[in-house]
Amino acid sequence: MDEKFIRKLIRNYFYQYQHDIDSVPLTEEEYTELLVKIKKLQQVEPEADLHDIINDIVYEYLTT
Repeated sequence: MDEKFIRKLIRNYFYQYQHDIDSVPLTEEEYTELLVKIKKLQQVEPEADLHDIINDIVYEYLTT
């Protein structure tokens, strides 16, 4: 999966949770961590929708 596309989706889900382009609270390291989690979850649940996976991961990140 194209990492640039996944990064864009991550950013878009942050926008849904009231963040804007300047307030997305991710460092490069955190983006990498989220990408790794997304890829692992895709391997565990290959039938799961990518958008659902990313939404769940972003929600988890924001609520922990």
